[in-house]
Amino acid sequence: MIKILHSADWHLDAPLTGRNEEQSRFLRQELRKLPEKICSLAKREHCNMMLLSGDLFDGAYTKDSFRAVQEALQDVEIPVFIAPGNHDFCHPGSAYLAENWPSNVHIFTHPVMEAVELPQLDCTVYGAGYEAMDCPALLENFHAEGNYRWNIGVLHGDATNTASVYCPVNSRQLRQSGLDYLALGHIHKQDSFRSGDAMCAWPGCPMGHGYDETGIKGVLLLTLKDSIEMEFCPLDTPRFYDETVTLGVDAVQTLAQILPGVETRDEYRITLTGYSDDLNLDALAAQFPHVRNLVLRDKTIPEKELWSAVGEDSLEGMYFTILHDALDTDSEVLQQRIKLAARISRQILDGQEVTLP
Repeated sequence: MIKILHSADWHLDAPLTGRNEEQSRFLRQELRKLPEKICSLAKREHCNMMLLSGDLFDGAYTKDSFRAVQEALQDVEIPVFIAPGNHDFCHPGSAYLAENWPSNVHIFTHPVMEAVELPQLDCTVYGAGYEAMDCPALLENFHAEGNYRWNIGVLHGDATNTASVYCPVNSRQLRQSGLDYLALGHIHKQDSFRSGDAMCAWPGCPMGHGYDETGIKGVLLLTLKDSIEMEFCPLDTPRFYDETVTLGVDAVQTLAQILPGVETRDEYRITLTGYSDDLNLDALAAQFPHVRNLVLRDKTIPEKELWSAVGEDSLEGMYFTILHDALDTDSEVLQQRIKLAARISRQILDGQEVTLP
């Protein structure tokens, strides 16, 4: 049995634009923790090998980031295979050629498939690396000729776009490759597919950088026995959430249903829709001081639009007129219920999704 940890797209030293300096500094520090977190997981899971499918660095790298990678990979004490990608391609000033790497690390530095045999694991690892920002289809016309049970590939490639300039990979290439598993990087959202007897997968980035990389991020753990079993393993890293919510009568209560109730450094961007007058976003955000990175966006419609049908000579107009007239009551509870009924009715009539309080 072989256990493999597959990761990619760390993007250490990414610029992290669009946020204040405190947020950027925090995220840079969290990114720099990735090598140690991932290697510690590999040790806890008793992995026999690590596959790192490129873009470990975002481009130009700092000595601190390289040292974090170097120390973590040296400490993991298992074979590590790196296939440089489009952001960290091999050139004279790149970390892959300019720095000293631990002896257990093998870097594929050329855009030609190369084989490394691991007799002790009964497998051969094949890989290649970028020498420029773009790269041809390195799997085209390739076929593994290994003498061992398992043929494993590691590339930074794009299996989502056959016209990609970033080493496009398709099902025909995979099926004809003779590989049992192809470890890809480049796409930041985890996915996989099979073709013939081969499996291809990419873990996504282990930590998001913004609201285009939302939700839980992590790495892949593989078990090679009679077949290949794959498990997505989440990492404890800062997360981004981008949600749209329809305001109820009580805006604070509406937000409390989707925001965490404890202190968090995760980042939330909430777009508010529905009907509301004079929404004070700063005052609303102040109700959630434990959510330190909260962005609220007002896409609500003035409440007067809710009653736009009042007075119309139609069934809809009669219905909303009755509700509107019923607002003339001293009971605030009843007023809230009437407004809620009007909002739900308007959403239904407009073909919107309705979430009941």
